[in-house]
Amino acid sequence: MNTRMRRAAVAVAAGAMAVSLAACGSAKESGNDSDSTGTAAKGDAIKVGLLLPENQTARYEKFDQPLIEKKVKELTNNKGEVVYANAKQDASTQNQQVDTMITNKVDVLIVDAVDSKAIAGSVKKAKDAGIPVVAYDRLAEGPIDAYTSFDNEEVGRVQGEALLKALGSKAKDGEIVMMNGSVTDPNAALFKKGAHSVLDGKVNIGKEYDTREWKPENANANMEGAISALGKNEIIGVYSANDGMAGGIITALKAAGISVPVTGQDAELAGVQRIVAGEQYMSVYKPYPQEAETAAEMAVALAKGEKLDSIAKDSVDSPTTKGVKSSIIPVVSLTKDNINDTVIKDGIYTVAEICTAKYKADCDKIGLK
Repeated sequence: MNTRMRRAAVAVAAGAMAVSLAACGSAKESGNDSDSTGTAAKGDAIKVGLLLPENQTARYEKFDQPLIEKKVKELTNNKGEVVYANAKQDASTQNQQVDTMITNKVDVLIVDAVDSKAIAGSVKKAKDAGIPVVAYDRLAEGPIDAYTSFDNEEVGRVQGEALLKALGSKAKDGEIVMMNGSVTDPNAALFKKGAHSVLDGKVNIGKEYDTREWKPENANANMEGAISALGKNEIIGVYSANDGMAGGIITALKAAGISVPVTGQDAELAGVQRIVAGEQYMSVYKPYPQEAETAAEMAVALAKGEKLDSIAKDSVDSPTTKGVKSSIIPVVSLTKDNINDTVIKDGIYTVAEICTAKYKADCDKIGLK
């Protein structure tokens, strides 16, 4: 995949990438036929269940939910309905939400799992009830019908490459800290794997953490522990798996009087503003409109009993299900040099939203007007 892709299209170009992901485990359920869901052919008056994992990360309710709802309306002549629930990082709550969606007889489910393993039983319940399931952003286990996300190992590689670039010739002059995501999120393991593939042997990893529930406060506590263990003068950079955690990490670094490159992911507004201010080195911009609209296209097609061939050009294997029809979306390394060409060009943020009074002088310095 071209890691330097600029101008990721907001309009869905589903299937434009011909990426084939290798099998990643033995399949317990094989021959998953995404077009044989048991759902009778329907018109436009469909009901789409949307389950998102948490609301601490700004993207889910600022971007994903409204974008999916808008696309479903567009694809169904305003007759389709989206029923939304957020699990607030609780896997048990999300399983109950699936039960509620089944009771309410939704025609299809879009699920971004809190815990990819814990959701498997609920996915099977939905499948048994004749409700197809689209795994969104995270590869849920169980008999899912379709999946859309980003190349998550590539996300980690992009982050690792950016950190190496920021460190330059000083990459081994001290220690870096790795702040990975939650062990319950399969994406976190892929980000970590991608980052290690770039960083191992080129930097000294002084401390590494799997951050419970992706919470900024947990990343902050971990960073304080790393500073105490390694010493403030030894830390030369921090790999942070996302922007929310980067915020907690940078708070701890500032309190200790440390200024070093910190990575991120999700292009959250606060993260972009920290990049503008020079507090955070980079983020990974993932074109949410393309991912969200692809999920909506998959869901509407499945609800209507239509094939996914024109939408899902890729195929992935989960630990339980082989050959899941998928669409994998490219990502972009976001630094202060390409804010205009990414989040502003794609309409994610306006200059006014980024360049508030606090950041106006910093914006002026980098020509963001």
